[in-house]
Order: sequence, then structure tokens, then C-alpha cells
Amino acid sequence: MKIVIAPDSFKDSLSAQGVADAIALGLAEVWPDAQLVKCPMADGGEGTVESVLAACNGELRHTTVRGPLGVVVDAAWGWLPHSHTAIIEMAEASGLQLVPVDRRDACISSTFGTGELIRAALDAGAQRVILAIGGSATNDGGAGAMQALGVRLLDTQGEELEPGGLALAQLARIDLSNIDPRLAEVRFDIAADVNNPLCGPQGASAIFGPQKGASPEQVQQLDRALGHFAELCAQALNNDVRDEPGSGAAGGLGFAAKAFLGAQFKAGVDVVAELVGLEDAVKDADLVITGEGRFDAQTLRGKTPFGVARIARQHGVPVIVIAGTLGDGYEQMYEHGVDAAFALPSGPMSLAQACAHASQLLRERAGDIARVWSLAIRNR
Repeated sequence: MKIVIAPDSFKDSLSAQGVADAIALGLAEVWPDAQLVKCPMADGGEGTVESVLAACNGELRHTTVRGPLGVVVDAAWGWLPHSHTAIIEMAEASGLQLVPVDRRDACISSTFGTGELIRAALDAGAQRVILAIGGSATNDGGAGAMQALGVRLLDTQGEELEPGGLALAQLARIDLSNIDPRLAEVRFDIAADVNNPLCGPQGASAIFGPQKGASPEQVQQLDRALGHFAELCAQALNNDVRDEPGSGAAGGLGFAAKAFLGAQFKAGVDVVAELVGLEDAVKDADLVITGEGRFDAQTLRGKTPFGVARIARQHGVPVIVIAGTLGDGYEQMYEHGVDAAFALPSGPMSLAQACAHASQLLRERAGDIARVWSLAIRNR
């Protein structure tokens, strides 16, 4: 019997690898002779680099970059030497978690550090760069990242703009003469599940600006500034992508990646599945077990169990989900390839208790699933 174990991380508790390890231990107690294939997963957000490196034997690298407010941070990124592929989580350089709540300012935060990570990948000889762009603290349309890569953004006096999205209102000219020429030789893929345009009522500023510290008035100012930036980019690049799905991702970093780098957008879980070889593992499996911290209707928006179940369904392989909690609407996933779902707790317990004992609980639930599955096989 072959079982593929392909969970996401359980936030504030276990990494995807830790979840997979715990499930495997529980299954092995009941099925000691089973072939257990662990494929730790992610959906393009936090943990993407860790999951890919665990599955692909890649290298974790570190680069010192500017954080979203200019404070130097140590940012980790992944390197797959055999394919010359870099995996970058923009949150490592430009993430909301790097800024204390009382200092969050969508008007001045910058993606410059993300551009520095891309430059480090180019220095390493990258032929492909995968950008996972969840969790940003920024609303600068990706301007900072492009500045780090040689694009000059100038005001009417010919001076470089200050960092941040609000400064884009003062943009008069875009100078591409010093853009890093290596960018043209690299394939860029964006791992994201956000399909917002850059501007407007569903744009980056309106939808995501408030959580990054923008007041209602600042949301309007930022939206106008990003629109002005997009207009000048369209003139300089002869290509207008502001209304394309995903341009509003990560405060508009999606826009810059499309406009300047020719990046292709993919669902984050699909990117990770490709890198870890999930489909090859699943196609001759007897069972797939996946999971995440909270399994609910939001899972349908491209989260890990949704992507795993879609692949398994294509090959007729049943899927079981183990989740920290089962939330509203999780039953909808039964129409998308999931055959059964189980919550982690064995009885009444607090979230803190569940997190503290997640490994043991995962092992127990996996063992329970294996026993029920064995019973069903015997009764066929």
C-alpha cells in the first residue's frame, strides 16, 4: 500500500514537514509495511521555501537586505542548485511580520529588500525565480523592488523618489537605462492566490491598505499614486497590466513583476506541487492524506488541501484531510476531491493545548484513520 502525505503547515504549531512526520508515525503503527511518501506542501505563503527545500534537498541561503521601513534584516531564501531555481518569499524582506503594529505605514513601506533578494538570486546564477508574494507590509506597486534592480524613478527635478507608495504621486520619469540586464534571461513565476487589480475599489490600496496601516484618506491617496505609476509604466514599457488579475497582489508587487519582469502568475499550491513532484507521487498511490490548521470554505480559494485534492482526483485517488479545526463550509470540499475530513482534538481543549500537543494528536488521528481504512478494506 502506498500513501502520500502532503499537508501544509499548522500555523503557530508545526511546519509542513513536522505535520507530515507526525502523520507518518501514526500510519506506520498500523501499517508498518506501507510505503509512506512525504510531500510537505505550501500554498505560496509562509512556509513555501521550507516545504520546497525539505522535499527537494535544496539549500537555505541568507541575504542582508532592507526591510519594509529601511531597517536592515536577515532574509532567508531557497536555492535549488540542479535547476538553478531560486525560491523567494517576499515576506522575508518586505513582510508585515517585520513591522510592529504601531509602526505599520503603507505610505512609506518599500519592497526594496525583495528586489535585493532577486539580485542575490541573479548573482547565484538563477535561471528561474519563484516569488511567493503573500504577507506583505507594502503598498508601493513593487516600485522599491524595481529600484533595487536598477530602475530609476525620478521626480520633476530629476531626483530619485523617496521609498513608498505615496511618493509615486511625484513620479515624473522612469529611467530604464540601468536595469539589470540579467533579468531578461530569467523566468519569473509568481506564486499567489490573490487576483485583485492594481487600482480601484478592489485594488491593492482599497482591499489590503488598511491592514498595513493606511487610513481611509491614505487609501485614496495611495490608489491615485499607484494609478499614476501605472500610467507612466505603460508609457515606458508599452504595456499596461494594471487591470490584469494579480496586479494588486502584495501591494502591487504583482503589477511590477508582470510589467517589468514578464512574470507568470500561478496558484501557489500548484507551484509547490510542481517543485516537489506531487503528481508523480500521487498517480499510483492508494490514499492521499493532506491537511492544514483550519479547514473551511476558504480552502476553496486555492489553499493546499484544495490543490492536493484536485491532483488526486485527476488520478482517482481518495483524499482524507486532517485539520486543526473544521470551520464553516468545509463540507463544500467534498465536491472537490476530498472524501473525508477529521479535526485534530480528541476532546474539549483550548487552541493553546491543541498547538502544544499537535504532533501527538496528528499521530493519533492518523492511526485512527489507518484502522478505519483497514476495516473498510477487509469488509469489501
